[in-house]
Amino acid sequence: MRELKILAVVVFFTGALYWGVEPFAHSQLHKHVSTPEYTFSDVDGLKGMTGDATKGAELVTANCIACHAIEKAGFPPMMDDETSAASYGVVPPDLSTSGHLYNADYLAAFIKNPAKAAKVEHKFTDGAVHPMPNYDWMQPQEIADMVAYLQSIAPAAMTNKEVFVDACQRCHSIKYGDFRFDGTKSSMLSKTPDANIKAYMGTIPPDLSQYIRSRSVSYLHEFINEPGKHLEGTAMPRVGLTEDVENQVVTYMQEVGDSSKDEREALAGPFLGYLVIFAIFAWLWKAKIWREVH
Repeated sequence: MRELKILAVVVFFTGALYWGVEPFAHSQLHKHVSTPEYTFSDVDGLKGMTGDATKGAELVTANCIACHAIEKAGFPPMMDDETSAASYGVVPPDLSTSGHLYNADYLAAFIKNPAKAAKVEHKFTDGAVHPMPNYDWMQPQEIADMVAYLQSIAPAAMTNKEVFVDACQRCHSIKYGDFRFDGTKSSMLSKTPDANIKAYMGTIPPDLSQYIRSRSVSYLHEFINEPGKHLEGTAMPRVGLTEDVENQVVTYMQEVGDSSKDEREALAGPFLGYLVIFAIFAWLWKAKIWREVH
């Protein structure tokens, strides 16, 4: 009986430490922020307007392909990645999948004013300007037409890796992804050279191979959805991913950085059961020995 009392005391204080102190410490290290908001209701978006994809094709062709590739529509990049990075600070994205990746209202707001929509206006002061010019001089209907066109050429579905490549890899590497081939051997290093991205961002964006382990899933969603909530003044833009796409990004990070998570968690129940059974037999054995001693 004495041992059971000792066990109860140990369990009590362990529980108090884990469920009382640890969450408090976590709350101090990682401040509480509002939950991710995937409608991007703060942006100057489409305002319910419906676009004409045919007209949008003409506008996108006239205004975007000088900097952006649209491989899906037959417009290859004008420059290689190194030249593009040297010109703009970061490799401009191929727009073939933008209509799938980004919230439509955010995409419209980004076309109008990239720095404002991405919440990086603090980076562009004293004459510095965002590498993509504002198109807020366009009529709202024209912006809606452009968004409609980008949505019309976007794929209906993308793999987790494809989403990560198009949404994140212009700035971030995930080099451990090189060891998880899915039929196509390709480097998962950042498309923008380190020297260019450091000059543009102020620092080299981190490799994301192990971020699924060093950050919680909820933190990753909060940070991707709006980086400034956790890191005020960060150079990382709000990228405007839809909730489904963001889930795919985090899932891919898990596939690369914690591929055995499901198997490990599946062992938790049987392992704890084994410990309980072992503890029971150990206690019965001890009781038998002490009965013989006394």
